[in-house]
Amino acid sequence: MEWLWVGVAYGLGWLANRVGWPPLVGYLGAGFVLWALGHSSSEFLGTLADIGVLLLLFTVGLKLRLASLLRREVLGVGGLHLLLFALLAGLLALGVGFSGEAAWFLGIGLAFSSTVLAVKLLDDRSELATFHGRIAVGILVLQDLVAVGLMAYAGVKNPTPWALLLLALPLLRPLVVFLLERSGHDELLLLYGLGLALGGARLAQALGVSPELGALLMGMTLAAHPKTSELSRTLWGLKEAFLVAFFLKIGLMGLPTADQLLRVLGLLSLLPLKAGLFFFLFIAFGLRARTAFVTSISLASYSEFALIASVEAVEGNLLPASFTQTVSLVVALSLALAAPLNRGVHRLYQRYEPFLLRFERKGHHADDEPTSLGGAEWLVVGMGRTGGAAYKMLEKQGHTVLGLDADEGKLEAHRAKRRNVRYGDAEDPELWERLDLTGLKGVLLTLPDLEAKLRAAEGLKRRGFKGIVAATSYHREEDPELRAAGVTLISRPFAEAGERLAERAMGLNPLEAEEAEEKEEERR
Repeated sequence: MEWLWVGVAYGLGWLANRVGWPPLVGYLGAGFVLWALGHSSSEFLGTLADIGVLLLLFTVGLKLRLASLLRREVLGVGGLHLLLFALLAGLLALGVGFSGEAAWFLGIGLAFSSTVLAVKLLDDRSELATFHGRIAVGILVLQDLVAVGLMAYAGVKNPTPWALLLLALPLLRPLVVFLLERSGHDELLLLYGLGLALGGARLAQALGVSPELGALLMGMTLAAHPKTSELSRTLWGLKEAFLVAFFLKIGLMGLPTADQLLRVLGLLSLLPLKAGLFFFLFIAFGLRARTAFVTSISLASYSEFALIASVEAVEGNLLPASFTQTVSLVVALSLALAAPLNRGVHRLYQRYEPFLLRFERKGHHADDEPTSLGGAEWLVVGMGRTGGAAYKMLEKQGHTVLGLDADEGKLEAHRAKRRNVRYGDAEDPELWERLDLTGLKGVLLTLPDLEAKLRAAEGLKRRGFKGIVAATSYHREEDPELRAAGVTLISRPFAEAGERLAERAMGLNPLEAEEAEEKEEERR
């Protein structure tokens, strides 16, 4: 059985990838195909899916900052959207004959967005740490907290009085950091991360709280530690493999019958309204049209929690038994629709930008980007390890440099080293339209995501920029796309690292002076 799951998932995932859709659309399709062939989910598949979700939320916690959850855009938009959409969906449920209690319960369940889908797609695009990524994740966490209360109301999961102990998890930070720093870099580190995710989930479950929330909070105990990036990368392959089981499990819930089709289509028709409400609330709270649009699309789905809630509500006699299958189909199809929409969200915004900008409020926005380079000769876009090294080398040669990144955590680290860095999202066409490029000699694109590099290069090309546009490339098949977008110089970090190592081995490029300088900088 397992070989069939893997084979069909790989085949349809490969096909989805070839036509430009995220592979997870293929995994959902594989579930539907297996269901049509007479297969059903199993306890083993469910366990794999659960572990995948726990690892996903644990790695989100590693990158999450408490301050991002307390932003007015998160609490205000998240709270108002939950209230307004739940009210609307509840009124519609009342109109088709549900009782008041059932309509209210269903309305809140449908107001939630899929945490797994949104986080996975943001992670795939390296956008979890961007401004819109942090807003989306903050709202999803807020929804998860409300979900805990909803489950308690249904009488299924009643948090114990000890549940508040979860808020004390940060007190364990010295211990978990001590063990993290002594777990090496290989399988021990992987096992440690897996143990923390499962341990946090089990603790939360024992206290009557969602295990997913426990995994998230456990991840947050390590947030901002220098080794969390390595831990996240170590868990990446395991997490991705187990998440395939999650999407297979959703697809194995089946396709709608003729009787269910009308109800399914009716609920799916509310998705544009759900996204539109998010968009206008973000605009009302002072965000730019692009941020509002991209974040709204990230949240335009129904949550896997609606599946759980519908099952529990049926057991609690709040909903009719026939509704469980309907909700499961609605959730599965909403994920299948949202995935390709999210893949092309930046191109979609570019197409409708003139229309969407009409709704943007005038004045200062929390997500405003720079319009001036401040006299910089070189612009480094993406201030990770490669970008940081490039910035340092240019500065050492006496050039004026500006670094751009959408990750506030990276910006803070560079500001602590007194580097000239600002917030900027390379995939935002408005950034390249508004930025004054006067006096700029060259741009270095050191972003990990190919799409982001292509958007940035295309933006510079549209502006008629004649300077150097250099970019990193990790795969040879990316090179033609980068050159077509306007990149004039391509660097292969791994190959060039080998060349530099050989130079040092032959004494052509001594390392000692550079290492001494780096240590002195860290000491300061």
